[in-house]
Amino acid sequence: MKRVTAIVVAAGEGRRFGSPKQFALLRGRSVLDRALAAFEAHPLIADIVLVLPDEALGRRYLGTYSKISAAVRGGARRQDSVREGFSRVDPRRTDIVLIHDGARPLVTAALIRRVIRAAEKDGAAVPALPLRDTVKKVADGRVLRTLDRSSLVAVQTPQGFAYPILERALERARTDLFAGTDDASLVEHLGHDVAVVEGEPTNIKITTLLDLTLAEASLDDENRHRL
Repeated sequence: MKRVTAIVVAAGEGRRFGSPKQFALLRGRSVLDRALAAFEAHPLIADIVLVLPDEALGRRYLGTYSKISAAVRGGARRQDSVREGFSRVDPRRTDIVLIHDGARPLVTAALIRRVIRAAEKDGAAVPALPLRDTVKKVADGRVLRTLDRSSLVAVQTPQGFAYPILERALERARTDLFAGTDDASLVEHLGHDVAVVEGEPTNIKITTLLDLTLAEASLDDENRHRL
């Protein structure tokens, strides 16, 4: 069985949210804690590398989650934070690397498993959802054209990669001064195909207070179904 390390990126300042969103409380538990708990409990995850705004914060998490092997300080950009986290992944213990936003608290075991299986098969995989709204390209306040949404998706995390593919992608991005919009875009820049698996509508990224309200509603709905 291939070993999987998850890099949970939680180094953001939360400028749009007004404070670091990963530490906001969601029904009495922080957003980050909920994300970490999902990976801690997953049987396919062997190790977790946590990327934080301040490395000193890592002591609390290292004492709480047994699978966290390292806690590191993030960089100026998310891409830099991923690089810092990847530098602490042990290649002797890792075949697949998952990268997850610490601000996505409702990731499920099923989604984690789907991404891992696809990454094992194809070397790179992302979860995505089809777009519901019509998408238009605009410039200077005017519509240029309407895009065909049947070929467009909204991508989520965790994104999964074979260790050597992600290693090469990060190095190529560094040497080419390439800034990707997500982790998969670095692999695309390398020229490697990226598989797409079904995402989940509840896998919300907390960016605004409205997102936190939607996540609370999702939790409430889940709890009602358990009763």
